[in-house]
Amino acid sequence: MLNRNQLISVSLFAIAMAYLESSVVVYLRAMYGIEDLIRDINFETDIYTFIEIGREAATIVMLVIIGLIAGNTWQKKLGYFFLSFGIWDIFYYIWLYVFIQWPSSLLEWDILFLIPLPWWGPVIAPILISILLISIGYLLISEVKIKVTSIDWIVFVLSIILLLYTFTEDSIKVIISGTGDLTQIRPTSFNWVLFLITYAAWALTTIKVFYPRAGRQK
Repeated sequence: MLNRNQLISVSLFAIAMAYLESSVVVYLRAMYGIEDLIRDINFETDIYTFIEIGREAATIVMLVIIGLIAGNTWQKKLGYFFLSFGIWDIFYYIWLYVFIQWPSSLLEWDILFLIPLPWWGPVIAPILISILLISIGYLLISEVKIKVTSIDWIVFVLSIILLLYTFTEDSIKVIISGTGDLTQIRPTSFNWVLFLITYAAWALTTIKVFYPRAGRQK
């Protein structure tokens, strides 16, 4: 049974956490004089680098913990984690826009993570993933009966790997070639074809898993 009070509490936690996260980014931008993210960001290691990496890791730990606390079954724990992650990520951008009117466009580039290497992507890409995570999280929390086949698991795992690759493609190419410097990486294009195909495969498989009858009625 869906506990609406718990659902609201977790959602408010994620929104408040997004406020905290975005406010830290506002301070970092002011401290480093970042106006244009691609032009001004500096990946050179300084005394704050490991603190920033630790902050990113702590963010994920907090979201995992809220899922573990809120859910009373592993399905619900995973559901609350997905739900809180998606809400946090979307409201992170909402709060940034409230604070500094950034991003000015959903297609504007953002540095998403530094762990284990720089992730770049247009703002709309993580938002689309967050919408899907919120949807899956809600269905898991609602205890909708699911039927996951081996093929479904393969699609889910490959989807995650390929989506992560679209964000880290430039960094991975530099590492493999050994001819560049990770600190100098700046995005020039986004692999929308791979992203959208992978995203569609994940979304369609999710529908198949949660609504198996829909596919048989066609």
